[in-house]
Amino acid sequence: MNKHRHTSRFAFLVAGWIFLSACFCVAQDLGAVTAEINVVRSEQKQGKALPDNSEVVVWLSPLDSSVAQSRTKPSRHYQMLQRNKHFKPALLVIPVGTVVEFPNKDPWFHNVFSLYQGKKFDLGLYQAGSTHSVHFDRLGASYIFCNIHPQMSAVVLAIDSEYYAISDPSGKVTLEDIPPGQYHLRVWYQGASQKALDALQRDITVTSGRRDLGVLKVTANPAAQVAHKNKYGQDYDPDGATPSY
Repeated sequence: MNKHRHTSRFAFLVAGWIFLSACFCVAQDLGAVTAEINVVRSEQKQGKALPDNSEVVVWLSPLDSSVAQSRTKPSRHYQMLQRNKHFKPALLVIPVGTVVEFPNKDPWFHNVFSLYQGKKFDLGLYQAGSTHSVHFDRLGASYIFCNIHPQMSAVVLAIDSEYYAISDPSGKVTLEDIPPGQYHLRVWYQGASQKALDALQRDITVTSGRRDLGVLKVTANPAAQVAHKNKYGQDYDPDGATPSY
């Protein structure tokens, strides 16, 4: 009996070691992609960089179907809060087809809408403590505003990938845990024209280890900014008397 128990225990330990080794090997096969973002204004001379290179989104769309199915991530709960008359976060990146909640955490009414690009919706007037949701079933950027408070603006960017990262103020961006394979690189920045962003697209190959894409120069064009009107296409009332229904 003791001999049988010892053999079973040994077999269990061996099986555990094999499992951990396999996991370690799989993890070792994953790659990482890094880049340095350089945001410049089109009117700046000599391409002088802006102090803040943050909120540039870089993502990799798998070109191989086997890559797209090689990793499964637990479903996330996506929210864009309304707090202190601001949307938080001001930039939310999601996989296309995701449902996003818009909880009102302020002690007053809000009226959330998006009518310019991407997903068009109007959540209407809703009170403090309540929540409305939107299914973002279209690729691209949706510009989010409140019909009552003109200072409230945000972007929900729906992409066709789970492999993405957002640059920090220094311009550093790192995409971790990327399965080896072929990908299409895309970049988005709110202040850039679509033509400038299209010029940054390219196909890349990811292998195990770390790949540096170098400097990605993103030209910010003030003309690409979305005009911020209320949901009726009118200017906001400076006295705060904008219709809230």
